[in-house]
Amino acid sequence: MTNLRTTFLARGLAVLAGTALFAGLHVSGSASASTDAHAISATTSTPTNASIADGGTTASRHDTATEHRNACRIHRLLTGTFSAPDSRSAKRLAAKVVAPHAVTHAAGASTGPSGILAQFAADRARVPGAHAVIKHLAADGDLVAVHWQIAPDPKDERRGEAAVDLFRLANDRVVEHWSLDQQIATGKPASGNTNTMFSDLYRPAHRTKAPTERQEERNRVLAVRAYDSLFRDHDVSVLDRDFDPAYLQHNPVAPNGTAALKQLFAGGAQFPAQQSVISLSDGDIVWTFSQRVDAKSGDPILAADLFRVDGGKVREHWDVVPAS
Repeated sequence: MTNLRTTFLARGLAVLAGTALFAGLHVSGSASASTDAHAISATTSTPTNASIADGGTTASRHDTATEHRNACRIHRLLTGTFSAPDSRSAKRLAAKVVAPHAVTHAAGASTGPSGILAQFAADRARVPGAHAVIKHLAADGDLVAVHWQIAPDPKDERRGEAAVDLFRLANDRVVEHWSLDQQIATGKPASGNTNTMFSDLYRPAHRTKAPTERQEERNRVLAVRAYDSLFRDHDVSVLDRDFDPAYLQHNPVAPNGTAALKQLFAGGAQFPAQQSVISLSDGDIVWTFSQRVDAKSGDPILAADLFRVDGGKVREHWDVVPAS
């Protein structure tokens, strides 16, 4: 791929084949191997008493005590089992945190703790000597999401895989789990964007307070509306309304700023309509998990996107887009 337009067109073709898209877009040769079952077969199963409208949670988004407890349990699960998922200690810990009949949304995955531990074992098989390096973690309602690096070297953000895992908890235990990952592209990006897939670069012009729960919800609504306006309704005007023109982009295939997305849509590219089906907001970051609008039960989640929202504008974006 020799230029940004070529990259966008290639990503557009990938979308038509069932792969997701946001600003950052998929690089040929950078996707996880086709044998990575948990990445290519991640599916959504929103409970019957939850809906896309409420972001896929049935729990209160204002119960900070439960959210904090859930976040701590997932942090402990990932850091305490990933390094040796077959060990007795990992199995004991997983049994405490994961319900016996928890569903892991992956082809052929086992239920309960063994399904999650098998995923971690597969991650380590693909990236020998890997460490789990958590970059962002969010808890909202009954959901916890983790943006993390499957890293052969914890000090090097440009090797290994980028991953987002999503957990649903009930009564302090995981009852549902999704996982998406993408190999980190190497070499000089054609876009000229040298941001890593994980770094936090945005610095507000003025020091701001941590968002309240009410502000977090306003941020979630804004980011979900922006995503759906662009990729469900194909309304490019949302880029001028809700995005900082110089927003920071962490997928190396696209440069910073909104000009690249405007170029993509102005070029007449057509994409299957897709929308956020699960969303979280914690701190100043909103997480969206998207599917095609016409998705059926068992269809894959196409991508996980993270948006930093400050002052009513999207200021920074990360994503993980599995191969499919």
